[in-house]
Amino acid sequence: MILGAATDRRVCDGSEDMQKLQNPYTDTSQLRISNMVYKAVYAIAHAIHNTVCQETNSTTQCDKLTRIEPKQVLTELKKVNFSQNGYHVSFDANGDPMATYELVNWHKSESGSIVLVTVGYYDASLPLGQELHINRNLTWAQGSTQVPVSVCTDSCLQGTHKVLQKGKPICCYDCVPCPEGEISNATDSSDCFPCPKEFWPNANKDTCFPKLVEFLSFDEVLGIILAAFSVGGACLAIITASVFFRHRTSPIVRANNSELSFLLLFSLTLCFLCSLTFIGAPSEWSCMLRHTAFGITFVLCISCVLGKTIVVLMAFKATLPGSNQRMTVVSFTFIQVLICTIWLVVSPPFPMKNLTIYKHRIILECALGSAVGFWVVLGYIGLLAVFCFVLAVLARKLPDNFNEAKFITFSMLIFCAVWITFIPAYVSSPGKFTVAVEIFAILVSSFGLILCIFAPKCFIILFKPKKNTKKHLMNKNISLNTFSEIW
Repeated sequence: MILGAATDRRVCDGSEDMQKLQNPYTDTSQLRISNMVYKAVYAIAHAIHNTVCQETNSTTQCDKLTRIEPKQVLTELKKVNFSQNGYHVSFDANGDPMATYELVNWHKSESGSIVLVTVGYYDASLPLGQELHINRNLTWAQGSTQVPVSVCTDSCLQGTHKVLQKGKPICCYDCVPCPEGEISNATDSSDCFPCPKEFWPNANKDTCFPKLVEFLSFDEVLGIILAAFSVGGACLAIITASVFFRHRTSPIVRANNSELSFLLLFSLTLCFLCSLTFIGAPSEWSCMLRHTAFGITFVLCISCVLGKTIVVLMAFKATLPGSNQRMTVVSFTFIQVLICTIWLVVSPPFPMKNLTIYKHRIILECALGSAVGFWVVLGYIGLLAVFCFVLAVLARKLPDNFNEAKFITFSMLIFCAVWITFIPAYVSSPGKFTVAVEIFAILVSSFGLILCIFAPKCFIILFKPKKNTKKHLMNKNISLNTFSEIW
């Protein structure tokens, strides 16, 4: 077998073509291996030289007969540092060569051919951050000097987030605006995050700003109008009381129970003024005051009207009530005071920030505390109003020259209509308009009472003094239509 193998071995006869010879040692197209061997030989030579040679007083003395151990050569090999034919050779602490690369760039020459041009270098032996040097401009595809972008999509701006495109590389994505209530404050954000509860994004959705705080204030048009009507109604009640006080001895004032009339005007003044407590930023005290003041003053008002209605009914039975009417007013009002006290003790109204009605606004409002307490207060007022209305209807046809029961009937009709329509409007009104609806109901019902009950009397007192006589009031054969007199 050995002889056979030797017989099959080809022997060069000198006629071979070197260009057709396929051998790694004769391949000159790539000199990387040859260059590495070249530098390795020089590195070992420098290591041996440093081992056998000693430098003293700028003179190098070498002992060529010294026996060299491999470990000595290896130790010195790690320390070599030289340049050969433009190449620098050195090793790190681990014995690895320091990486050094030329940076070449494809340039198109004037003749149209492609040439490789050295544009810089990379040297790992240099300090951190200084390894890469580019000493001339680079030329990219199609002669462009701008660095090409290797992404499908430009960077996503703040206020958007990246959504990967299905079936495409991760560098391909869509920039989608952040959802409502969320922001992104960084470029190429992968997700958006929500603002805190009391904050809302700006138009660009890159910053959270505090939400606008909304309540019915004295600075806005609606608040000014309601406050003006409230103060105007209180002034009207005071002026009416002044007219009645000045003519307190006149028959028309005395015939309609002046004591209850003054108490009714006083309660109407409070009703007008209590609507002011609903305007402005809610506080702990204002929330408790506005509902209890409203409930008590209106019960006092309706109790007075009820007392006047009973006076009309009892007058025709020859029984003139005195202190009984005071006890009626005090009793009905005391019940409401007791209801409000229980409400305030058990679960009083309190200020709160409503964040659910509007997403971008905070509504400052008074929570009812106990909804049962609020509706009991309102229901008690309605119960008295209906009772007063029924009595006024029964007394409206009594033979009186100036039948006050007719005006009480009309005023209670307005009062009940206002508060019946108030309930659905109160429940459905959003934000500060809930307060505005409540103030509107208070003002309309108060104006209805003062105009229906006292306007006809003031008209006669001021403009028809001839009818403000005892004879005229006692004459049952003459029918006086006050509304036709006014118009």
